[in-house]
Amino acid sequence: MNLYSNKQKWKIALIAIALLLVGVSLFFSNSIVSRVGKRERDRVEQWADAIKKKLELVKLTDRTFTKLRDKELREMRLWIDATKEVSKETPLDQIPDYTFPLKIIKENQDIPVILFDNERNISGYINLGFDTSNLRLEHPELSAKEINTLFDDSLRSLAQTWLKINPSFTVEVFQGLFMTYVYNDSREIIRLEKERDSLLSSFNEELINNDGLVPVLLIDEASDSIIGSNLPKQKLQPEKLVQTIQELKLQNEPLLIDLRNGQKNILYFDNSEELKQLQYFPYIIFFIIGLFVLIGYLIFSTFRKAEQNQVWAGMAKETAHQLGTPLSSLMAWIQLLESQGTDPMITTEMQKDVDRLETITDRFSKIGSGGKLEESDICQTVHHVLDYLRPRISDKVQMERHCNHQIMVRHNPSLIEWVIENIAKNAVDAMEGKGKLEVMVHTAPEWVHIDISDNGKGIPPKQIKTIFQPGFSTKQRGWGLGLSLVQRIVKEYHHGKVFVLYSELNKGTTFRISLPAKGH
Repeated sequence: MNLYSNKQKWKIALIAIALLLVGVSLFFSNSIVSRVGKRERDRVEQWADAIKKKLELVKLTDRTFTKLRDKELREMRLWIDATKEVSKETPLDQIPDYTFPLKIIKENQDIPVILFDNERNISGYINLGFDTSNLRLEHPELSAKEINTLFDDSLRSLAQTWLKINPSFTVEVFQGLFMTYVYNDSREIIRLEKERDSLLSSFNEELINNDGLVPVLLIDEASDSIIGSNLPKQKLQPEKLVQTIQELKLQNEPLLIDLRNGQKNILYFDNSEELKQLQYFPYIIFFIIGLFVLIGYLIFSTFRKAEQNQVWAGMAKETAHQLGTPLSSLMAWIQLLESQGTDPMITTEMQKDVDRLETITDRFSKIGSGGKLEESDICQTVHHVLDYLRPRISDKVQMERHCNHQIMVRHNPSLIEWVIENIAKNAVDAMEGKGKLEVMVHTAPEWVHIDISDNGKGIPPKQIKTIFQPGFSTKQRGWGLGLSLVQRIVKEYHHGKVFVLYSELNKGTTFRISLPAKGH
């Protein structure tokens, strides 16, 4: 029968269809992931353009600051010259015209200046934006002298800070008297610098706090310094920065931002967390579906197995019951024939067949009700079934048995005899009625093995795993239930194992029946 082979073909076809569906689903899922990834790259490129424009704005602002500082430097020099002109000595018979210098001095309403004498004492100041009145409000407990001292100290400290920003000017006002002018950027420049710093700060905050943006890292190509990033701080540590850049390179091709002024920046970026999760989403779905399918298969398999067990038990009981009535009738007929003086040879042979049917009925009855196991000699069971088979198989089959001492095993002799008989008959069929049948019983620490060997045509390798399945048969006639019944008796009732130990085409096959040894 081809029941099992057809079942295997259907399984293979269903698996192929399932794999095809999985492949198609993965293709479309990966296609979606690819499109989302492209959109993210477009977003990064748009963001890079925005960075470029902001950086160009910063550069423009810096150039503006440079020009403003140069302008203020020239104004400061002119202011000092005007101050010097007003301060220089003139003959008594001449009336100097200070209109223009005073105009220049008066026009300085924005640049803060502090004036020192030779002894580094404060000689004057303009455009500071604060005076001693501010200190008096902060320190009402101080005296006027202490307020003035504190004010002078504040101006000296402020002058030291200004010297780091702009150069100072030392002018000889009178012979031997020198004055040093220290100035700071005008309030307008300071205001513009604050706006620039605010622009950079907002850019960095936008970069760091923008959760919707993909992870990015902007590096100055020349100095390898970080311009901006929204990556975790631990990844931006100097010792880990190179590794972080390499990881980002592997994810996406970096973008080059050319500011066209000799400066180039490199933008590295990673895939967003959403995209990474989306990449694994199809596999998670397939895993969940597969898990449900597996659980469903196990549940239905368990139900099917329980149903099969019920069918086996029901069929066995029904078979034993159906055989019981004709057996009783046959036994009565044998007694009638014996009483009428029929040839004893006829009644003897009929009695043997009735005894055989009783044995078969007993076996089916035990399968249906669960055969009781008893501690008995397995060798005796083997000898008994082989003695029964010897006159019923061809004389051209040489039969050998190797079991010469007592081996106690928990088993049901009637059912184990059926198992050995089934395998032995298959072996004889495989040898086509001519060959050698060998049965060997030996022990292992946890098992008692019964090996049944023949030198027949062997079993093809692809059939070894299927021979115990219901419906499998190599014969033209038969239901393919013999070895399935063998496996059920050994595994279900005796908690043992039955399998093909060895098989080679045209050389023979060895079946092994393993029963738990005493104490296991």
